[in-house]
Amino acid sequence: MNESSQHGSLLSSETHPDDSPILLVPYMWIGDFVRCHTVVRLLRARFPGRPIDVLATTLCAPLTDYMPGIRRAVIVDLPRKRLAFRQHRALAERLRQEGYGTALMMPKTWKSALAPFLAGIPERIGLVGEARLFLLNDMRFGGRRLPRMVDECASLALPAGAAPPAQWPAPELKVPAEQIAAWRAKSRVAPQSRPTVALAPGAVGPAKRWPAVAYAALCRRLSSEGIAVWVLGGPAEKPLAQEIVHGTEARDFTGPDLREAILALAAASAAISNDSGLLHVAAALGTPSVGIFGPTSPWHWAPLNALVATVRAKIELPCRPCHEPTCRLRHHRCMSEITADEIFAEVRRAFTAVSAAN
Repeated sequence: MNESSQHGSLLSSETHPDDSPILLVPYMWIGDFVRCHTVVRLLRARFPGRPIDVLATTLCAPLTDYMPGIRRAVIVDLPRKRLAFRQHRALAERLRQEGYGTALMMPKTWKSALAPFLAGIPERIGLVGEARLFLLNDMRFGGRRLPRMVDECASLALPAGAAPPAQWPAPELKVPAEQIAAWRAKSRVAPQSRPTVALAPGAVGPAKRWPAVAYAALCRRLSSEGIAVWVLGGPAEKPLAQEIVHGTEARDFTGPDLREAILALAAASAAISNDSGLLHVAAALGTPSVGIFGPTSPWHWAPLNALVATVRAKIELPCRPCHEPTCRLRHHRCMSEITADEIFAEVRRAFTAVSAAN
C-alpha cells in the first residue's frame, strides 16, 4: 500500500498546512510548458492559500512572469542526456529550503522525480513511468488510457481517482499594457494603427514546418495589403526569417530571448504558426491565431485555447498522423499542398472576427 492509499487523498490540509508551497515540474518544451498552466489553474482553484512554484529552464522561465497564479520560477538547466547527479543534489538543497509540501511531476521520467525525492518533499505525485517507483509516493495509474498530454498532466492536480471536468481550464498569459508599449518603443515598430501579423515559421523538426517559400509568399501578400509582418523564433530560425522577409518591409525579430517573442505576440493583431511552442504562447495570450498542422493531429496537440483556424492539407494521406521529425516518404505533401491563399483567407477572417468583437 502506498502513502496515497494510507492518507486517502493527497494535496489535503490533513497532510500539510494550508499554506505549504506546491512545486510543479513541467515539461520543458515551450508549448508543453504553456500547456501545464492548466495545472496551475486547477491547483489555484482547489488551494488558494498554497503558493505554487514551477521548475523552469532559462529558456522557459520568462513565461512564468506572465502566468497568473505562479509565485516564482525555480530556474535550473539540467542536462537532458546524462544524469548529472551533483546538479540534481544541488537542486534538491534549493528545494529543501523552500519547505514544499507537495511536488507534481508532469514528465514520466525518473530524473524528473529525483530532486524532489532527494529534497524530502513529503508528497510526490506522478504518473507511472520509467523505473521511479521509490521516488514517488502517489503513483497514478491509467495514464496510457488518457488520450492527450494535457489530460495526463491535469489529472495530477485532481484527487486520485477523481473524474475529470467536462473541460479543462485553458492556459493564460497576461502581459501588462505598459510592457507592450515599452517593447514597441524599444523595437521601433509602428503604433497599433495598422494591423500586424506575427509569423512563427519554426517547429521541432522540418516535417512540422510549412515551407519557407510559402511563408515568403504569404509575407509578400500581407505586405502588399498594407499589413505589417514580424517573423518570430529562436536563433535557429534566423536564416529562415531572412528568407521570408527578403525584399519586403517585414521585420525579423528572431533571437535567443523568449520574452521578446512573448511581447511581440502580445502586441500583434494576429499570429500564424506551425504546430510549435509559439502557437501555444499566442493562443494563451488571446492573440487571434491560425495554426498550420501538417503531419500532426490538432485534437491531440493544438492549444486548449480557441484558435481562429487550424489549417490542414485537404488531401487524404494514409501516412498521417505522423510524428517523425522529417517526412519519411519524402513528399511532405501534408504541408506543401497548403497554399498561401488559404492562410491569407484565414488571416482576413481573424481580422473580421476581431472587428466584430470590438
